Amino acid sequence: MKLPNYKIILSFVIPILFSFSYSERSSIKKWGFFGHKRINRIAVFTLPPEMIGFYKEHIEYLTDHAVDPDKRRYAVEGEAQRHFIDIDHYKIDNFDVFQTVPKYWNDAVSKYTEDTLQAYGIVPWHIQTMKYRLQKAFEEKNIDLILKNSAEIGHYIGDAHVPLHTTENYNGQLTNQKGIHGLWESRIVEINAENYDYFVGKSQYITKVLDFAWDAVKESHIALDSVFRLEKEVTADFSSDKKYSFETKGNITSQVYSYEFCQEYNKRMNGMVERRMRKAILSVGSIWFTAWVDAGQPDLSKLQNKPPSEELLNEQKELDNQLHSKTHKGRNCE
Repeated sequence: MKLPNYKIILSFVIPILFSFSYSERSSIKKWGFFGHKRINRIAVFTLPPEMIGFYKEHIEYLTDHAVDPDKRRYAVEGEAQRHFIDIDHYKIDNFDVFQTVPKYWNDAVSKYTEDTLQAYGIVPWHIQTMKYRLQKAFEEKNIDLILKNSAEIGHYIGDAHVPLHTTENYNGQLTNQKGIHGLWESRIVEINAENYDYFVGKSQYITKVLDFAWDAVKESHIALDSVFRLEKEVTADFSSDKKYSFETKGNITSQVYSYEFCQEYNKRMNGMVERRMRKAILSVGSIWFTAWVDAGQPDLSKLQNKPPSEELLNEQKELDNQLHSKTHKGRNCE
């Protein structure tokens, strides 16, 4: 297969990469919406020529709908656990938890029960499930399902690359570090995203998707100690009036981590957030590519110039209604 000429693609990347509106940037609360959108958007440019035309045509859909799973998790039972795995729940003494937790779903169910797995998160297994759904969509040449599953698997892959999605202490609530989730995956990204290096290389075929998903979780979890330890160290060096500041967006003034605190934390982590985001981008593109290859490499040019159905486009409106309802399910990471 001929691989893409990245010098040519560069001319397309720059204007599209930074075409987020100011309102999109300034409305970020909670990878947060901004991070997930950017991961999906840039993943398009990792694809080979046979795919990039179709994906680039639909880049706005893939960008906007990267956050559909987050919207859905607030209102739909069974969604929240797809975004994380509290792998530390299964730790026993000094044993390597990634050796003691079965990799395959049926083996894990036999050892822990499905209720337990659902309670503590299923993200690596759900990535594999979503890959099969995307592969089937390619096989059927179903534009709606290709777009929907591409956008949504990108979200779950992104989540697997966040250290705080691998622990019961997901928001620092157990260590007096409440708010660290938004600090790590949203605030630092929001401040620094325009300076990140998004040229992550070409998508690669993944032979074993489940192993790939577990590797992402393991890499994230290994980084967790630094995430907590360094935040405590930086906090010790900042008085409370320096750690936080106030920002006004529209008519709302809210307390946020100060720019100086965020940058010091980011510096001590040695760019961890950017590294994980870059890895997530390449991973998303690689899984899209793998699903397409496993589906027999259908000719996507025949699907171009055909918009998604109105039914699919209307789904986001319903998700927005669910997001703004007063009934929220799942974890609160504010």
